[in-house]
Order: sequence, then structure tokens, then C-alpha cells
Amino acid sequence: MEPVKRIIVNTGAQYAKALVNICLSLYSTRLVLDALSVSDYGIYAVVAGVVAMLGFMTNALVVTTQRYISYYYGYGTVADVRKLFANSLFLHIVIGLVLVLLLLLPQSWLMNHVLNIEASRLQAASYVYYIMVFMLFVTMITAPVKALFIARENIVYISVVEVCDGVLKLLLAILLTGVTADKLLVYAYMMAVILLVNFLAFLVYARLHFEECTVAVRLRDIDKKVLSRLVGFAGWTTYGMGSVAARNQGTSVILNHFFGTVINAAYGIAFQVQSAVSFLSTSILNAMNPQLMKSEGAGDRQRALMLAERESKYSTILAAMVTVPLMVEMPAALGFWLKEVPDGSVLFCRCILCAFLFDQMTYGLHSLNQALGNIRKYTLLIYTPKLLTLPFIWMLLLHDASVRMVMCFYVAVELLMALVRLPYLKYTAGLRILHFLRQVVFPLVLLCAVLFVTGWLYRQCVVSHSFWVSLAVMFLAGAVVVWFVILNVNERKLLMEFMNWKKGRAG
Repeated sequence: MEPVKRIIVNTGAQYAKALVNICLSLYSTRLVLDALSVSDYGIYAVVAGVVAMLGFMTNALVVTTQRYISYYYGYGTVADVRKLFANSLFLHIVIGLVLVLLLLLPQSWLMNHVLNIEASRLQAASYVYYIMVFMLFVTMITAPVKALFIARENIVYISVVEVCDGVLKLLLAILLTGVTADKLLVYAYMMAVILLVNFLAFLVYARLHFEECTVAVRLRDIDKKVLSRLVGFAGWTTYGMGSVAARNQGTSVILNHFFGTVINAAYGIAFQVQSAVSFLSTSILNAMNPQLMKSEGAGDRQRALMLAERESKYSTILAAMVTVPLMVEMPAALGFWLKEVPDGSVLFCRCILCAFLFDQMTYGLHSLNQALGNIRKYTLLIYTPKLLTLPFIWMLLLHDASVRMVMCFYVAVELLMALVRLPYLKYTAGLRILHFLRQVVFPLVLLCAVLFVTGWLYRQCVVSHSFWVSLAVMFLAGAVVVWFVILNVNERKLLMEFMNWKKGRAG
């Protein structure tokens, strides 16, 4: 399949998967909550939360493995990729075992002195904790295999497995209603079984279809230089992801200190909204990143720069077409979703979605820097200021700053760091800043402005306006701008060719 068609197919598969899984997850959660009771579901959530705090480390390792595998597909041979995969699998196993040990040692202390769990459910909670630690280890060793699929651009198979995962969890939720044993333990054990099924689905397919996939890691395959590169890249990626996680959670703690728990509910809802729309951009990132890495590995810097531009443009288009209309209609959107909307939710949602859009406008340059491998300086430059927003937010609130001012500062830092990528990648990769601004940033700003103005005018001109009609009007206005202004002739031609190709296959 041609590269452009593969990108579109993979993006479509990611979209379909995300939409299906969101629906399945919402309904499954409702059934599980009814079956377990609020108390038992709370036990599962809090125990899972303790283990899940290390989730960003797994994500960092997936990014690292996928980057190097994709790079070596363009740079090296199958033997090089096999050696890299073997070292990555070895590293994941070692780190996984270390994390298991670190989590098991304080288990008794956590259960008895940190987590607030009823005495009658302590034993069940302990079993759940052991199961969650086991699941973390399985997730760790699944990471390099899943990264291999991403590097191979086999996103369709990943999407199929993850949809099956959602279906199995829904079936488990239905099964729980008729179980007479301890439902919390049944739920935990079956969640672990579903995770194992996912792991085997990836591993068996990879062993059968990818010659570079190996299960037995032999001592002669271990290379200290390869391990050193993987650890270094993963370490700085972890620092970047950890900085963002610390900034987000730290802001929540600071807001709680000054304003209490009500504002935390509003802040938490804002991040749930951002998480719900982020798949719009991550789908195109997962589809395009492997080709970008391969281009850099093959020494084709110009194609890598072109893909970074398109990645920034396409991911922001997909995000803006949803987030800007939501920002305009946020009061109605939250009222439709929630029975009771906490005070401040509209402000937090608008600011966090705005910051998300600013970051997306140059996020392709982040992927380009990963392809270059120059990650230490970049990570320190881009992510340290995000972490340092915490003391500044603290000082602002100490001097009686409003929540609105704090969130404006939050958005300003995100915008500044998005713009800093431009001179940095000019220095490291030869990026043409004015070209990037003309081809990517200015058209995207125009799209956001048209979406916002259209929504504002509709609200002003129509007295009893409909929430859904308003979203539709903004979406149509945005689609016109995208087709006639943002997409160039070649991009429109490629999209039309793909649509005709799909029709031909369907016929």
C-alpha cells in the first residue's frame, strides 16, 4: 500500500477503535459500578491508581522502542532490527521485575497505613494489589511487541485487538451481574486474563509475521551500547512525560490548598474532556510517526521535515474541528454530559483545550526531534519550564491572583514552549521557520478563528439556538476552510484518489 493511503487507513482505524471503545467503556463502567457496589469499585480504583502512577514510564518505553525500530527500518537491516528488539525486550523484562519488587515491598504498609480501606475488605484489596502488579509487568513486556506493530505501521491489527479488548470487558461487566462469588476478586482476575489474551494476540501474530520478533533473549544478543542508547532515550522521555504529569497533578494539589475540593472537581473534569478529544490527534501521530522515523533513518531529512509539517497540520485540524466548537458551546456541552456542573468547569475546560491546541500546532516537530535522537537538550528546554509553572502558580495565588489569571499563565507557558520548538529545530534539523509558519501555523490560526467567529455569530443571531445545530454550523464552516484554504492542490488530489480507491475496493 502507498505511504499516504496507509496513513489514511491507519488514522481511520484508530478513529473507529477510539469511538467504539469510548462507547464500550462508558457502558461497561456503568455495569461494573452497579455489580461491584460503590465501595468495592472504589477499592479497585484506588489500588489500581497506586500502580497506575507508573504508567507514564511504560508509555515512555513504548515511544523509545518504536522510535529506534522505525529508525533502524530505514537505516539498518533486519538483523539490526532483531538485535534492537531483543535488547528492548530484555530491558523491559528487567525494568518490569524491578518495578514488581519495588511495588511488592511496601504492600503491607500501603494497605494498612496509607490507603483507607475497611478492615473486612483488606484481604481482598491485597489480592487486587498483587493482581494489579502482575498486570503492570504484563503491560511492560507487551510494550516492545506493540511498538513493533506501530513501527511496522500495522495499526489496523492494533485497533482490532483493542476493540476486542473493549468487547471482552463489556462481556465481563455483564457476567459480573450473575456471579455469586466475591465480585471484586472475580473482576480483578478476569481483567488480568483479558490483558494476557491481548498480550498473546500481539505476540503470536508478531512471531508468525515479523521475522525480527524474538521471544528467547540470548546472552549473545545483549549489547551494552544498544541498551545504553535505549536507557538514555527512555530516561529523558520519562522525564518529559513525568514533568507534564507532575505539572498537572501538582496544579490540582495547589488549587486544592487554596480553594478546596470543589475546584478539584472542575479541574478534573477539564482533563477528562481533554483526554476524550486527544485521540483525534494521537490517531494521526501514530499513523505518521513510523514513516517520519524511517525517513530520518534512511537519511532523507527533507521528507522527515515534510512529514513533521503535515503531522502538525493534520493533527491540529482534527483536534480543532472538535475542540473549538466545544470551547464555544462548553456550558451547553457540560450541561448535556453532567447532571451537576461544578463551578469553574467551563473556565478550566476552555483553557486546557486551548493549551492543548497550541501544543498540537508544532507537535510534529516534537516527533521530528525524536527521530533525530537529540532528546536530552530538547527535553530540558521544553519540559523543565512546564514543571517550573508549579512554583509560579503557587506565588501567583499567594499574591491573591484569580483562578482565571492562573489558567492564563498555564496557557501562556504552553504557547511559549510550542513556539520554542521552531528555533530549536531550525538549529538541529534545518527547519525553515517562515515556511513552517506560512504552511502550518497561520492556516491553523485562521481555521480556529473561523470556527470561533462562526459559533459566536450563530449564538448572537439565533435567539433560541440549538447546541447540536451550532456544532454542525461550525463544523461545516471549518470543513470549507480546510478544503479550500489549508489543504493544497496535491493534498486534495491525494484525498480524492484515496476516496475513489476505497470506492473501487468496495465495488
